[in-house]
Amino acid sequence: MVIEMAVQTNKIKIIDWGLLDYETALSRQSKLVGKRLGGQAGDCLILVEHPPVVTIGKSGSYEDLLLSEDQIRAKKVGLYFVDRGGNATCHGPGQMVAYPIMKLEQKDLQLYVRTLLDTIAAVLRSYGLEPELKKGDPGIWVRCKKIASIGIAVNQWVTCHGVALNIDNDLSLFNCIIPCGHEGEIMTSMKKEIGAPIDKLEVKRNFIREFSKRFRNEDTDIGRHPDWLHLPFPQTALTEKTAQILSDMRLSTVCESAICPNIGECFGRGTAAFLILGNRCTRRCRFCAIDKAIPEPLDMEEPGRLALAVQKLNLAYVVITSVTRDDLPDGGAGQFARTIGEIRSLCPGTRIEILVPDFKGDPDLIQMVCDARPDMFNHNIETVPRLYETVRPQASFQRSLKVLSLASESNLPVKSGMMLGLGETSSEVESTLVELMKNGCRYLTLGQYLAPSPDHIPVARYVQPHEFEEWARKAEGMGFKDVAAGPFVRSSYRADQMAAEKIAAA
Repeated sequence: MVIEMAVQTNKIKIIDWGLLDYETALSRQSKLVGKRLGGQAGDCLILVEHPPVVTIGKSGSYEDLLLSEDQIRAKKVGLYFVDRGGNATCHGPGQMVAYPIMKLEQKDLQLYVRTLLDTIAAVLRSYGLEPELKKGDPGIWVRCKKIASIGIAVNQWVTCHGVALNIDNDLSLFNCIIPCGHEGEIMTSMKKEIGAPIDKLEVKRNFIREFSKRFRNEDTDIGRHPDWLHLPFPQTALTEKTAQILSDMRLSTVCESAICPNIGECFGRGTAAFLILGNRCTRRCRFCAIDKAIPEPLDMEEPGRLALAVQKLNLAYVVITSVTRDDLPDGGAGQFARTIGEIRSLCPGTRIEILVPDFKGDPDLIQMVCDARPDMFNHNIETVPRLYETVRPQASFQRSLKVLSLASESNLPVKSGMMLGLGETSSEVESTLVELMKNGCRYLTLGQYLAPSPDHIPVARYVQPHEFEEWARKAEGMGFKDVAAGPFVRSSYRADQMAAEKIAAA
């Protein structure tokens, strides 16, 4: 007898079918998908274990089997061809299988897959295991051995099938197949990696909790920040004065456009990161709050107004950044150079930091900006290379490294920044820092990613404050001259202080 356990939350119904044969589960799943398509049911998450079975997805065939069909069935192992993605995999008791049946409102399959994998990764981390992911190869590995597989299907943006996590299942079942189409793939389980018995019910509870965070269930909404992520907005006379001057002169700040958590502190200190080239971006990065739309025509008077604002605010240090303007022949490089020139002319004692886009990697455009000789050249790498396709689909990790390298070759101090909490692993962060060092970056910022809205890529993990401190120590040990790391750190946060450290070290 199969007992169905269901828990209704605000948005998603969690159902545990226990141990259920694959054919029955497939039929039930199909009916639930039909009801979801017809609007007769809401989103749900199915948790289930299956008796031994081999399933082959749309990318697979009999060639994925190492035994004949008769030999497999003689072992009392089921065999099914199904409509999910991927090749062959195995299910058996002790393996947690999760089938989300959900309407994807954002219609973003990459984001959905990424979020499912992040959910499994978070569960593994809670047991002290370090998850590994491979670009272009869905699944999760631990110590180079595969521990979780994914295969999904979507019908009119309603999902089915899902992920399978090896907890304490019999891994010899995988000897029947070429796992996921990869010859020589070594499979593992949580029990094998930890070397101790695992409470399957506890793993399920952890998975439900992490799933709920990412898919916004009641009581665990990702918008509920940890205690250390609550920052007051100090309203002072100087805050109001700064905002008023910027408004009067028709100038934008990235502080406001990107919903920076430090806006109160920075405005209160009389500092701001100016946003030039308008406030509409031509790219669609999934982490950024700046508007994505067709930009307005280039404002040639903007550099002069900005320099005048710097003078009125009596700023000793300014940060100039911009939206990405792929619509302009020079990507906005000329506007950066003109802005630096205007500030130098009107406020010769003011030091200038620029935070630039990648200019599509065009070396002539990058050189145009470098020739204007800013005091600090900043271009954010943002995240680890594996996550670029999900987080920055129109950008390139190697192209961003090229920007930093060219600036370093121009003898400018080079700075970059990363967001943590997007699903990156520790080894990926470390290897990214190595690449930054190789390409001339010596100044670094590390901060917590915060989703600007429910429509942006969700937070995969809140990084503890002590972890930021550890990363700062590690980065400095690698050779970075100055590192700002913490939950609220952003690329322009207290940039004047980092520049002062540069001057003191010179």
